[in-house]
Amino acid sequence: MRGTATISVTAALALAMAEPAAAHHVMGGVMPTTAMQGLMSGLGHPVIGLDHFAAVVAVGCLAAAHRPAVLLVISYVLAMAVGAALHVQGVNVPAAELLVALSVLALGAATVQWRDMLSPSAALVLFGIAGAVNGYALGESIAGAEPTPLYAYFIGLAAIQIAVGLAAMALARVLATQEPAAVRVRLIGAGVIGIGLAMLAKDLIPGA
Repeated sequence: MRGTATISVTAALALAMAEPAAAHHVMGGVMPTTAMQGLMSGLGHPVIGLDHFAAVVAVGCLAAAHRPAVLLVISYVLAMAVGAALHVQGVNVPAAELLVALSVLALGAATVQWRDMLSPSAALVLFGIAGAVNGYALGESIAGAEPTPLYAYFIGLAAIQIAVGLAAMALARVLATQEPAAVRVRLIGAGVIGIGLAMLAKDLIPGA
């Protein structure tokens, strides 16, 4: 019951924030031209995008269930960097935002199951796919930038994603020790599903 409520509340919040988050750009749509602008854009980009933020939170929670947790978080960030680099290089992936919404749903569903679902190898595969998809979408705002702000963007992007992922990992491990065990982690997963559903509705339903 509480999980359903979490989904409903989070979905409503995500829909309300969907339009500003869809811009996904700290510079207000202006291409970064300096190293500092590139760095700030990279640091802020996945935070103002609610879907990307939810994805990395779910990654941290899922990684917390396994011994190589830090490596799993880093694997997601590396996959994200590859996806963003592909976008910068001009690779075309159709329906990227739809794929992002589906990746958030998949990560949320896995988090709801938490320890009962994914092995470390399965988590690695999911993180690789989800990271590449989210990274491709994140690369939209920096594609075409000069090398200096471009490299700074990637540094900021990787730094903030690792920081959020590790913070979520630490939080999940604390929550998992509380009674009833892992329920609060699963509720985080329910919230991530709510965000994924809201973003999916926005992509599929005109005017949503």
